[in-house]
Amino acid sequence: MKISVVVPTYNRRELLERALLSIFCQTSLPTEVIVIDDGSTDGTKSMLRQEFPQINYCHQENLGVSAARNLGIQQANGDWVALLDSDDEWLPGKLAAQKAALTANPEYRICHTEENWIRNGARVEVPKKYAKTGGWIFTECLPLCAISPSTALIHRSVFADIGLFDTQLPACEDYDLWLRIAANYPVLLVEQPQINKHGGHEDQLSMALWGMDRFRISALQKIMDGGQLSEQDRQAAAKMLVKKARIYLAGVTKRGKTDEADYYRQLINRYALDAV
Repeated sequence: MKISVVVPTYNRRELLERALLSIFCQTSLPTEVIVIDDGSTDGTKSMLRQEFPQINYCHQENLGVSAARNLGIQQANGDWVALLDSDDEWLPGKLAAQKAALTANPEYRICHTEENWIRNGARVEVPKKYAKTGGWIFTECLPLCAISPSTALIHRSVFADIGLFDTQLPACEDYDLWLRIAANYPVLLVEQPQINKHGGHEDQLSMALWGMDRFRISALQKIMDGGQLSEQDRQAAAKMLVKKARIYLAGVTKRGKTDEADYYRQLINRYALDAV
């Protein structure tokens, strides 16, 4: 099993060093590690040249995390692609556990794992709504992001089938990808935590952008209009779209954003019958 690890980064020199060390501490090492530098200006390149000369390094202008991940996936030589965000870290047995699970279940083309949450340097309990599941998990992917990118190991044929990350989404691009994957593939779960997922730092998109559900609504609309869902999945997606749109509509109405409010009223009306 040849595994390429793709690590996008932007001005996270110290965090990136921690992430890369966690890759090279794996009990089962990957075939290659690809770092896509999304226009960093903090000395990332010099650190990598000095500390990690064995990685494949590529610099691009600041185009966002989706473009960075896509470039890394396109450059990957492995038949499997593992993703690692530069602020997270793998536990030493992560790849070995996934390789063993996929060897025992060769029909799967995507595998993810449970995770530990670290907030501002301290471990916290993971809320129950973020508990990971396996199998045909499309409906579990509807409320929120059901797969963490840093846990995912994906066969490259999946990207050829359903496409890459949507660069038009400034956030929730992973939510969009998991919807497309889960609508077409069952997902294998390693139930033991295999990563430390770090949060609480200021450059996280979830802290920088308000109204994140508007991007999830766009992703739901896109997959519904794509015509690939079963009737059952389409109805579940429509219910979630209408639910999220109504909540978001209340927010923009309160803020006096009349044009945006009109758009979401029309969107709700458009999909209301599908949700019944």
